[in-house]
Amino acid sequence: MTLTSTETDTAQIVTVNSNRIDAAMAIQFKEAMRTQTDGGSDRVILDLSGVEFIDSSGLGAIVAAMKQLGDGRRLDLAGLTPTVDKVFRLTRMDTVFRLFASLDDAVTANNA
Repeated sequence: MTLTSTETDTAQIVTVNSNRIDAAMAIQFKEAMRTQTDGGSDRVILDLSGVEFIDSSGLGAIVAAMKQLGDGRRLDLAGLTPTVDKVFRLTRMDTVFRLFASLDDAVTANNA
């Protein structure tokens, strides 16, 4: 599991370079997110456009990554494939995270 990170004027973009976030990768994902986002921007956009599958452990890892950011920082999700989007909506995690259809949508959205 590798993550890459870039900065914009208003956010840090972390891209998941894997097609799965599942039980086998959840701990590795959390550690990689901690490393990438430590001391970064107040807004982090997680680019999930390459992720085709996520299970409950992966969902939990993303929630844990959000909590690791701490108060005053937010984690938005972008580029969810239909399967991953369905998991977020079925579990009502779409009420916890702001979901954007594309990375461009997330970057251009206001920070409110």
